[in-house]
Amino acid sequence: MIYVALLRGINVGGKNKLDMKQLKETFEQAGMQKVVTYIHSGNIIFADHQERNNAHTELAELLEQAIAADFGLNIKVLVRNLEEMHKLMQALPSDWSNNDQAKSDVLFLWDEINDVDVLEKIPLKSGVGEIIYVPGALLYSVSREEASRSGMNKLVGSKIYSYMTVRNVNTTRKIYALMQAAAEI
Repeated sequence: MIYVALLRGINVGGKNKLDMKQLKETFEQAGMQKVVTYIHSGNIIFADHQERNNAHTELAELLEQAIAADFGLNIKVLVRNLEEMHKLMQALPSDWSNNDQAKSDVLFLWDEINDVDVLEKIPLKSGVGEIIYVPGALLYSVSREEASRSGMNKLVGSKIYSYMTVRNVNTTRKIYALMQAAAEI
């Protein structure tokens, strides 16, 4: 099975620095195959062929422990498989992009808040931007000129923010393409 591990809060503002080459080695030593890293924000595509009862939880725990052992850091890891990413990509509007006109993100959710009711806790100002719940994520887009008044800046520092990790839509699309490529090998 092909997976992506999304690491939360690494290489941000000089904190929790992880070298991607070393991180790749950590994943391989933990038994993962076809390991590929993408940019320095903690996106690792890999294959795991072991039978696991609860693959997402077991893999996240295994990888968190491996990172702690190799780097001395407690980093939260969120795992998604190729099928889940495929469903997310089907729901992601094809015209959304992250550029000088729009800010479009995917907020990947941990199980603690993975429910449509999470939308009620998001501080998005009515009529500014668009947010869509899909199992495992929130899809969010706003024009650059309205981004500062969307209310989403209040999300950072909130309790629910610690149960998500964010990637822009361009990065998310590239991760999916890398996962598809790994599945073909």
